[in-house]
Amino acid sequence: MASQFKIVHHVFFWLKNKDSEQDKQELIKGIRTLETIDEVKNIHIGVPADTAQRGVVDGSFSVTEMLIFENEKDEAIYQEHPIHQKFVKNCEHLWEKVLVYDSRQI
Repeated sequence: MASQFKIVHHVFFWLKNKDSEQDKQELIKGIRTLETIDEVKNIHIGVPADTAQRGVVDGSFSVTEMLIFENEKDEAIYQEHPIHQKFVKNCEHLWEKVLVYDSRQI
């Protein structure tokens, strides 16, 4: 019964204008709107940390978001939610690449 487990939705964004602080702040502002969606139980928004750069560390992204959901059903609702759809519509012009890693707690 996978639906009883928490889901982590981890998204990495690479900005088209990677040196633009304005674009980064606009994206972060857009991401913050996602925390108003009831199905989102927790959110983390971040930028690359100044940790040691080892071969396994990829700090090439501009901004990341990590959303926590109770189950797959809530994550699916989030995907179709008007606030999420508005975020994509309003911010997709900012990024050149997006990678998503979804996982469930075991």
